[in-house]
Amino acid sequence: MAENKELFDVELQPSDFELVQSSQRISDTKIESKPTTFFKDSIKRFSKNKSSIVGAVILGILVLLSIFVPIFSTANISNVNPKESHLAPKLFETGTGFWDGTIKYERIVYDSVNETPAGFDKTAIVEGTLKIDSEPSYIDQANEFGKGGYVMFTHKNDDYGVVKNKYLYTRDMEFKATDNQKVDFTLIDKEDVNNCKLGEYRVYLEYDTGIVNPENEFETLKEQIVLKDWSKDYSEISLDISSAVASKNFSEGKVNGKFVFELKPVEDTFSYILIEKLSFSSDSENEQFAAASFDDATQMVLRPKDIYEVQEGGAELKTDNPEYWPCTGGKGLHNSLVYFCKFTYDTYAAAYNEQIQTIAASNFYDQWITPGYCSLEFEVKRELVGWKSKYVLVEDSVKFEVLSDKCKFEGIAALRINEITGKLLDVDVYIDRYILMGYDEMPKFIFGTDDRGYDLFTLCFAGLRTSLILGVCTAVFCFLFGLCWGAISGYFGGNVDLFMERFCDILGGVPWIVVMTLCILHLGNNMGTFLIALCLTGWMGTAARTRTQFYRFKGREYVLASRTLGSSDIRLIFKHILPNSLGTIITSSVFMITSVIFSEASLAYLNLGLQGENSFGVTLSHNQGFITKSPYLVIVPAVIISLMMISFNLFGNGLRDAVNPSLKGSE
Repeated sequence: MAENKELFDVELQPSDFELVQSSQRISDTKIESKPTTFFKDSIKRFSKNKSSIVGAVILGILVLLSIFVPIFSTANISNVNPKESHLAPKLFETGTGFWDGTIKYERIVYDSVNETPAGFDKTAIVEGTLKIDSEPSYIDQANEFGKGGYVMFTHKNDDYGVVKNKYLYTRDMEFKATDNQKVDFTLIDKEDVNNCKLGEYRVYLEYDTGIVNPENEFETLKEQIVLKDWSKDYSEISLDISSAVASKNFSEGKVNGKFVFELKPVEDTFSYILIEKLSFSSDSENEQFAAASFDDATQMVLRPKDIYEVQEGGAELKTDNPEYWPCTGGKGLHNSLVYFCKFTYDTYAAAYNEQIQTIAASNFYDQWITPGYCSLEFEVKRELVGWKSKYVLVEDSVKFEVLSDKCKFEGIAALRINEITGKLLDVDVYIDRYILMGYDEMPKFIFGTDDRGYDLFTLCFAGLRTSLILGVCTAVFCFLFGLCWGAISGYFGGNVDLFMERFCDILGGVPWIVVMTLCILHLGNNMGTFLIALCLTGWMGTAARTRTQFYRFKGREYVLASRTLGSSDIRLIFKHILPNSLGTIITSSVFMITSVIFSEASLAYLNLGLQGENSFGVTLSHNQGFITKSPYLVIVPAVIISLMMISFNLFGNGLRDAVNPSLKGSE
C-alpha cells in the first residue's frame, strides 16, 4: 500500500526570532542563600533537636547553680550545729501544709504530765493538730510515760543452749522472826505471751551459812528457807516471812539473805511468770523492804542498775541502786499502758523559738543600755538574814522597756544581785535562738538540713561543683590522650597498632578499684589522687572508639584521593578522618563526666570517698543512714544526680547528631 506523504513548505524569516534579555548581559546568577560552615550547620541541627535543647537547658541551670550557690550562699556547710539538725524543707510559711518546714508524726507516746508528745517541744506543735487517742494502747516495752502492766521474767539459755534453773531475786535484805514480816504479790494467769508458756515457780529465802564449800574452797555453802514450794498458783499471794525465819531457830532471830523467785525451765520452750505488783511489809520501818517493793510494773522495769551522784569538783560517784532487781534470766514488760498521739511539728519553731540567755551585767550595759536600745530600772534593799545582812532585789521594782528595733530581747526573765555589794551581776533575757545564731530573721532552708545542721541546698550544689570539676578534668584529659592514642593506633596499624593494643590489654586487665585503692593508699585521699586514678585507665575507652573509627574511614575514596594528591599524614588525620569520627567520640566523652560522678559516689559507699571535700558521693553516703527518719536527705541529692545523668544523655545524643558530617545540610 502506498504511503501518503504531505509536504509542507515553511518559510522562516529573521523577524520570527526574538532574543530574550537582549538588553542586558547574560551571566551566572548569584547564589541567594548565605554560605555556611560545618560549625554553623552543626548548631542549626542541634537547635532543632528539642529534647537535646531541654537537656542543655537543665544542664546549664545545674552548672550555673553549682558555680554561684556556694559562692553567694551564707548557709552553714562547714561548722557542725546540732541545734539546726534535721530541719524539714521549707519554702512557704508554716501552716500552708506543703513545703512549710513541718513534719507529721503518728503514734508518738503522749506525756500526760507535761501535756505534750514525749520528747517534743510543746511550743513547736502546730496549733490544732494535736490529736490524742481516746483509748489507751498496750505495749510490751518499758516507756517512762507508760504505767501499769506486768513484770515478765523468763528463762534464758546459757552459752551452750542448755536451759537451767535461773533465779530472780532482790538485794540482800535482813529478815526477822519478830517483826511480823510478810511479802504480798500478785501473779497473773495469762497464757501464750510472746510464744512462751506459764512456768512453775517457787519462792524462798537464800542465805550464806558461812561454811566453806568442800568442793570449792573459794565459796561458802548456801541454805534455803522455802516460803512457797513449786506451784502454778497465779493469784494474790501472801507469804509469812517471819514464821519461816522463826522455824530455823536462828540465834539472833534474824537472817541476812535474798528473796528469790525460782522459775522451773521447760525443755521445748521458754517459761515465764507475770508479776503485777509486790510489796514487803514489816511492823518496824525497813528501808530495804520499801526499796524492793513495787506497785507499778512499768516503773519497776525502768529502775536503773546504778545511780550516779555528782560530788564536789564535778566527779561522779557510781553506786548500786537498792531498788533495782537483778535477774539471771530475762526481765521485760508486758501490757504497759500508754496513750499515743499524732500531730504536726514545726521543726523551725523548735530550733529557733525564744529561750533564756544569761548576759553579764557589763556586757548588757555596754551593748544594749548605753547605745539606747533599751532601758532597765530596778531597786535593791538590805535585809537581815540570821546573823548576817545581804542585799536583795525588790522584784516589783524591775522595769524593762524596748527603745529601738535593734533591741532583740523579748523581755527580762531574771536579775542576779551581788549579796555583798548590791551590784547587778548578770541578766537573764528572753531572746529568739536564731538571733543568737547570727541571723537577722528566722531562716528558711528549701531542702532542709542534715544531721550536722548543714544546709542541704548549698551542700548539694557545692558537692555538684566538686563532682563536675572532677568529671570535666578527667573527661578532658581522657578525651585528648585517648584521641591521640587511638588515632595513631588506628591510622598506622600493623606492628604499631599491635604493640599499642597489647599495652591497653595489660593495663585494662587491672581492676579499676584496685588502681584507685593503691593510689589512695600511697598518695592520700584528695582531689588530685582521684584525678590521677581516674585518668590512668579512663582514656582507654576513648582510644578504642577512636581506633575503630579510623579503621572505618581511612580506606574511604576521599582519603585515598587526598593521599594521591600528596596530603601528609597529619592532614589526612585531622582534616579528613577525624572530623568524620567526632560524633561518636564526643558523645562518649560527654557520658564520661556522668560516669566519673557515679564512680566517685560508688567509692564513697566503700568509705573511699573524697575526704575533706563536699561531693555527691560523700553526701549520699553520709545521709543514707537517715533515709527512714529524714528521707529528703537522700531524695534531693538523688533527684539532682538523676537530672544530671538524664540531661547529659540528652545533650550528648544531640551533640552526636549535630557533629556527624554525613548529616550536613539535613533537617
